[in-house]
Amino acid sequence: MKELIAERLARVKETIAEACARAGRDPAEVTLIAVTKTIPADVIQAAISAGVEHIGENRVQEARDKFPHVPAGVVRHLIGHLQTNKARYIPGLFDWVHSLDRIELAQALGKRAQREGRTIDCLIQVNVSGEETKHGVAPERALELVEQVAEVEGLRVRGLMTMAPLTGDTGLIRWVFASLRSLSQEIEKANIAGVSMEHLSMGMSNDFPIAIEEGATMIRVGSAIFGPRT
Repeated sequence: MKELIAERLARVKETIAEACARAGRDPAEVTLIAVTKTIPADVIQAAISAGVEHIGENRVQEARDKFPHVPAGVVRHLIGHLQTNKARYIPGLFDWVHSLDRIELAQALGKRAQREGRTIDCLIQVNVSGEETKHGVAPERALELVEQVAEVEGLRVRGLMTMAPLTGDTGLIRWVFASLRSLSQEIEKANIAGVSMEHLSMGMSNDFPIAIEEGATMIRVGSAIFGPRT
């Protein structure tokens, strides 16, 4: 298993390098987050041994079960939807939250972070495609939400996140990613105190090369590393 994961990881890194070359970017600008949803702790350990430095979980309960077995130093990202009543678990589990999409969640998360003496790095999730099945703030409300979250102690906004539709229409996928980049640039111009737009979390196993070409600094890759989920 370790050898297979190492081979897949090498292929992913090669694809990252190729996409960066097309875009005139340095591969060091792109953080690879291995998505460990449904992946058991021993397989995660094999990926870490093969060179994975960042892992992403979708569910808080799954993280609570598995993270005690994850070595210190591995950066832990919450990439799935977060219910407000689960915010109390975040400071002890995660370094990053990619799915901040409403002020009520931000306030609950900030309160807990302050209580534990932490500052949580957050990304605002934007539903660029407008799909009803996806979470995230509407693009036209993203700036307002960033301004509100900037007032919440215990949180630090460091960019935006989105998900492209599951489609073979590469033009649509590219438009979604390019739109997030443009929105990020608009928010950056607002010069909101304590807010940075340094990161764009976008791109998964099926579309991360396009995301990199459109400016992604974080990509969330699961099946390309671990194989299809059963």
